[in-house]
Amino acid sequence: MDTEPRVKAYMTRAVTTVSATDTVEAVRAQIDGEDGHNGFPVCRDGRVEGFVTGRDLLAADAAATIADVMSAETIVADPEMSITDAARVIVRSDIEKLPVVDDDGELVGILSNTDVIRSQIERATPEKVAKLSRTLTDIHGVELSQERRSVALAELVPTQAEVYADELDGRRYELERGLAEPLVVIDAGDVGALYLADGHHRALAADRLGIDEMDAYVIVPAEPLELGMAQTAAEQGLSSIDDISAIEQDRHPLVETTTKLQG
Repeated sequence: MDTEPRVKAYMTRAVTTVSATDTVEAVRAQIDGEDGHNGFPVCRDGRVEGFVTGRDLLAADAAATIADVMSAETIVADPEMSITDAARVIVRSDIEKLPVVDDDGELVGILSNTDVIRSQIERATPEKVAKLSRTLTDIHGVELSQERRSVALAELVPTQAEVYADELDGRRYELERGLAEPLVVIDAGDVGALYLADGHHRALAADRLGIDEMDAYVIVPAEPLELGMAQTAAEQGLSSIDDISAIEQDRHPLVETTTKLQG
Protein backbone atom coordinates (compact mmCIF):
# COMPACT_ATOMS: atom_id res chain seq x y z
CA MET A 1 0.00 0.00 0.00
CA ASP A 2 1.36 3.41 -1.01
CA THR A 3 1.39 5.58 2.12
CA GLU A 4 3.55 8.40 0.77
CA PRO A 5 2.15 11.89 1.47
CA ARG A 6 0.35 13.64 -1.36
CA VAL A 7 0.78 17.15 -2.70
CA LYS A 8 -2.58 18.19 -1.23
CA ALA A 9 -1.25 17.62 2.30
CA TYR A 10 1.52 20.21 1.94
CA MET A 11 0.38 22.70 -0.71
CA THR A 12 -0.73 26.21 0.20
CA ARG A 13 -4.43 26.55 -0.58
CA ALA A 14 -4.74 30.34 -0.28
CA VAL A 15 -2.92 31.40 -3.44
CA THR A 16 -2.37 34.97 -4.61
CA THR A 17 -2.87 35.12 -8.37
CA VAL A 18 -2.50 37.81 -11.02
CA SER A 19 -4.15 38.47 -14.36
CA ALA A 20 -2.51 38.49 -17.77
CA THR A 21 -3.79 42.05 -18.24
CA ASP A 22 -2.08 43.36 -15.08
CA THR A 23 0.95 45.56 -15.59
CA VAL A 24 4.43 44.54 -14.56
CA GLU A 25 4.60 47.61 -12.32
CA ALA A 26 1.45 46.61 -10.42
CA VAL A 27 2.60 43.05 -9.82
CA ARG A 28 6.08 44.19 -8.77
CA ALA A 29 4.37 46.15 -6.00
CA GLN A 30 2.80 42.92 -4.74
CA ILE A 31 6.19 41.26 -4.55
CA ASP A 32 7.61 44.21 -2.63
CA GLY A 33 4.65 44.21 -0.25
CA GLU A 34 3.93 42.19 2.86
CA ASP A 35 3.08 38.98 0.99
CA GLY A 36 6.71 38.39 0.10
CA HIS A 37 5.78 36.36 -3.00
CA ASN A 38 8.49 35.70 -5.57
CA GLY A 39 6.12 34.47 -8.24
CA PHE A 40 2.46 34.18 -9.12
CA PRO A 41 0.16 31.90 -11.12
CA VAL A 42 -1.51 33.88 -13.90
CA CYS A 43 -5.21 32.96 -13.92
CA ARG A 44 -8.45 33.72 -15.73
CA ASP A 45 -11.72 32.50 -14.24
CA GLY A 46 -9.83 30.24 -11.84
CA ARG A 47 -7.80 28.50 -14.55
CA VAL A 48 -4.04 28.75 -14.87
CA GLU A 49 -2.83 30.48 -18.03
CA GLY A 50 0.81 30.83 -17.05
CA PHE A 51 3.26 31.73 -14.31
CA VAL A 52 5.33 34.86 -13.72
CA THR A 53 8.44 34.86 -11.53
CA GLY A 54 10.25 37.65 -9.76
CA ARG A 55 13.06 37.36 -12.31
CA ASP A 56 10.57 37.81 -15.16
CA LEU A 57 9.28 40.99 -13.55
CA LEU A 58 12.68 42.49 -12.78
CA ALA A 59 13.82 42.08 -16.38
CA ALA A 60 10.66 43.56 -17.92
CA ASP A 61 9.50 47.06 -18.72
CA ALA A 62 7.23 48.45 -16.01
CA ALA A 63 4.52 49.33 -18.52
CA ALA A 64 4.40 45.86 -20.08
CA THR A 65 1.56 43.49 -19.27
CA ILE A 66 1.99 40.16 -17.52
CA ALA A 67 0.95 38.44 -20.76
CA ASP A 68 4.13 39.81 -22.33
CA VAL A 69 6.49 38.33 -19.75
CA MET A 70 4.83 35.26 -18.25
CA SER A 71 5.73 31.65 -19.04
CA ALA A 72 2.73 30.27 -20.92
CA GLU A 73 3.84 26.62 -20.85
CA THR A 74 3.45 26.22 -17.12
CA ILE A 75 4.14 22.92 -15.38
CA VAL A 76 1.38 22.01 -12.94
CA ALA A 77 0.77 19.25 -10.41
CA ASP A 78 -2.24 17.18 -9.43
CA PRO A 79 -3.24 17.30 -5.73
CA GLU A 80 -3.02 13.47 -5.60
CA MET A 81 0.56 13.43 -6.92
CA SER A 82 3.09 12.05 -4.44
CA ILE A 83 5.43 14.52 -2.77
CA THR A 84 8.44 12.63 -4.15
CA ASP A 85 7.19 12.94 -7.73
CA ALA A 86 6.44 16.63 -7.21
CA ALA A 87 9.95 17.13 -5.80
CA ARG A 88 11.43 15.53 -8.93
CA VAL A 89 9.42 17.89 -11.13
CA ILE A 90 10.55 20.95 -9.15
CA VAL A 91 14.23 19.95 -9.21
CA ARG A 92 14.39 18.81 -12.84
CA SER A 93 12.45 21.84 -14.08
CA ASP A 94 14.52 24.30 -11.98
CA ILE A 95 11.43 26.01 -10.60
CA GLU A 96 10.56 27.21 -7.10
CA LYS A 97 6.77 26.90 -7.17
CA LEU A 98 4.41 24.40 -8.72
CA PRO A 99 0.74 25.38 -9.28
CA VAL A 100 -1.67 22.60 -8.30
CA VAL A 101 -4.81 22.12 -10.40
CA ASP A 102 -7.77 19.74 -10.13
CA ASP A 103 -9.28 17.55 -12.85
CA ASP A 104 -11.23 20.53 -14.19
CA GLY A 105 -8.09 22.62 -14.55
CA GLU A 106 -9.01 24.87 -11.62
CA LEU A 107 -6.21 26.20 -9.42
CA VAL A 108 -6.53 24.63 -5.96
CA GLY A 109 -3.13 25.42 -4.43
CA ILE A 110 0.57 25.91 -4.93
CA LEU A 111 3.54 23.78 -3.83
CA SER A 112 6.91 25.40 -3.20
CA ASN A 113 10.32 23.84 -2.80
CA THR A 114 10.08 24.87 0.87
CA ASP A 115 6.90 22.78 1.21
CA VAL A 116 8.76 19.79 -0.24
CA ILE A 117 11.59 20.21 2.26
CA ARG A 118 9.06 20.44 5.10
CA SER A 119 7.40 17.21 3.96
CA GLN A 120 10.70 15.34 4.03
CA ILE A 121 11.58 16.67 7.49
CA GLU A 122 8.21 15.67 8.92
CA ARG A 123 8.41 12.15 7.47
CA ALA A 124 11.39 11.41 9.73
CA THR A 125 9.38 11.91 12.92
CA PRO A 126 6.97 8.93 12.65
CA GLU A 127 9.99 6.62 12.42
CA LYS A 128 11.33 8.03 15.70
CA VAL A 129 7.91 7.69 17.31
CA ALA A 130 7.55 4.07 16.21
CA LYS A 131 11.02 3.17 17.53
CA LEU A 132 10.40 4.86 20.88
CA SER A 133 6.97 3.21 21.19
CA ARG A 134 8.49 -0.23 20.59
CA THR A 135 11.13 0.44 23.23
CA LEU A 136 8.54 1.52 25.82
CA THR A 137 6.39 -1.51 25.07
CA ASP A 138 9.38 -3.86 25.43
CA ILE A 139 10.40 -2.29 28.75
CA HIS A 140 7.01 -1.75 30.37
CA GLY A 141 4.75 -4.18 28.54
CA VAL A 142 1.90 -1.68 28.16
CA GLU A 143 -0.26 -0.73 25.24
CA LEU A 144 0.44 2.64 23.65
CA SER A 145 -1.49 5.00 21.43
CA GLN A 146 -0.29 8.00 19.45
CA GLU A 147 -1.82 11.42 18.96
CA ARG A 148 -0.82 14.32 16.72
CA ARG A 149 -1.66 17.59 18.45
CA SER A 150 -0.37 20.96 19.58
CA VAL A 151 1.29 21.04 22.98
CA ALA A 152 1.98 24.04 25.19
CA LEU A 153 5.71 24.54 25.76
CA ALA A 154 4.97 25.62 29.33
CA GLU A 155 3.64 22.11 30.09
CA LEU A 156 6.71 20.23 28.82
CA VAL A 157 9.28 18.64 31.12
CA PRO A 158 12.66 18.42 29.34
CA THR A 159 14.77 15.28 29.63
CA GLN A 160 17.98 16.83 28.29
CA ALA A 161 19.86 19.53 30.20
CA GLU A 162 21.98 20.99 27.41
CA VAL A 163 21.77 21.80 23.70
CA TYR A 164 24.31 23.11 21.20
CA ALA A 165 24.11 26.82 20.40
CA ASP A 166 24.92 26.40 16.71
CA GLU A 167 22.20 23.79 16.23
CA LEU A 168 19.84 26.03 18.19
CA ASP A 169 20.40 28.72 15.54
CA GLY A 170 19.55 26.17 12.86
CA ARG A 171 16.28 25.22 14.54
CA ARG A 172 15.37 28.89 14.87
CA TYR A 173 15.95 29.34 11.12
CA GLU A 174 13.68 26.38 10.40
CA LEU A 175 10.94 27.62 12.71
CA GLU A 176 10.91 31.04 11.08
CA ARG A 177 10.34 29.35 7.73
CA GLY A 178 7.78 26.77 8.85
CA LEU A 179 10.20 23.85 8.44
CA ALA A 180 10.35 22.54 11.99
CA GLU A 181 9.90 18.83 12.60
CA PRO A 182 7.19 17.97 15.18
CA LEU A 183 8.26 17.28 18.76
CA VAL A 184 8.00 13.81 20.28
CA VAL A 185 6.35 13.83 23.71
CA ILE A 186 5.40 11.11 26.21
CA ASP A 187 2.31 11.57 28.35
CA ALA A 188 3.33 9.65 31.46
CA GLY A 189 -0.10 9.98 33.00
CA ASP A 190 1.16 11.25 36.35
CA VAL A 191 -0.50 14.57 37.10
CA GLY A 192 -0.62 15.27 33.38
CA ALA A 193 3.17 15.40 33.01
CA LEU A 194 4.37 15.67 29.41
CA TYR A 195 7.98 14.58 28.95
CA LEU A 196 9.89 15.91 25.95
CA ALA A 197 11.58 12.89 24.37
CA ASP A 198 12.83 14.46 21.12
CA GLY A 199 13.09 18.07 20.00
CA HIS A 200 14.91 19.96 22.73
CA HIS A 201 16.66 22.29 20.28
CA ARG A 202 13.37 23.03 18.52
CA ALA A 203 11.48 23.59 21.77
CA LEU A 204 14.09 25.99 23.19
CA ALA A 205 14.35 27.87 19.88
CA ALA A 206 10.56 28.21 19.78
CA ASP A 207 10.49 29.45 23.36
CA ARG A 208 13.08 32.12 22.55
CA LEU A 209 10.99 33.19 19.56
CA GLY A 210 7.96 33.66 21.81
CA ILE A 211 6.08 30.65 20.43
CA ASP A 212 3.70 29.17 23.01
CA GLU A 213 2.65 25.92 21.29
CA MET A 214 4.23 23.43 18.91
CA ASP A 215 3.06 20.52 16.81
CA ALA A 216 3.90 17.17 18.42
CA TYR A 217 3.46 13.44 18.29
CA VAL A 218 2.27 12.44 21.75
CA ILE A 219 2.76 8.85 22.92
CA VAL A 220 0.03 7.94 25.41
CA PRO A 221 0.43 4.75 27.53
CA ALA A 222 -2.72 2.88 28.53
CA GLU A 223 -1.65 3.26 32.17
CA PRO A 224 0.75 5.53 34.11
CA LEU A 225 4.43 4.68 33.64
CA GLU A 226 7.54 5.03 35.79
CA LEU A 227 9.78 6.49 33.09
CA GLY A 228 13.54 6.38 33.36
CA MET A 229 13.70 9.74 31.60
CA ALA A 230 11.41 11.19 34.29
CA GLN A 231 13.88 10.12 36.97
CA THR A 232 16.76 11.59 34.94
CA ALA A 233 14.90 14.90 34.61
CA ALA A 234 14.26 15.00 38.36
CA GLU A 235 17.91 14.25 39.18
CA GLN A 236 19.07 17.09 36.91
CA GLY A 237 16.50 19.53 38.28
CA LEU A 238 14.66 19.83 34.96
CA SER A 239 11.06 20.97 35.20
CA SER A 240 10.59 23.45 32.33
CA ILE A 241 12.09 24.58 29.03
CA ASP A 242 13.84 27.40 30.91
CA ASP A 243 16.05 24.80 32.62
CA ILE A 244 17.76 23.85 29.32
CA SER A 245 21.20 25.42 28.83
CA ALA A 246 22.81 26.25 25.48
CA ILE A 247 26.48 25.29 25.12
CA GLU A 248 27.98 28.38 23.51
CA GLN A 249 31.64 27.42 23.26
CA ASP A 250 31.25 24.10 21.46
CA ARG A 251 29.94 23.05 18.09
CA HIS A 252 27.66 20.11 17.57
CA PRO A 253 29.86 16.97 17.20
CA LEU A 254 28.61 16.46 13.63
CA VAL A 255 30.10 19.83 12.62
CA GLU A 256 33.72 19.97 11.55
CA THR A 257 35.71 23.11 10.82
CA THR A 258 38.39 23.56 8.16
CA THR A 259 40.96 24.01 10.93
CA LYS A 260 40.05 20.62 12.39
CA LEU A 261 40.16 18.95 8.98
CA GLN A 262 43.60 20.40 8.28
CA GLY A 263 45.00 19.41 11.67
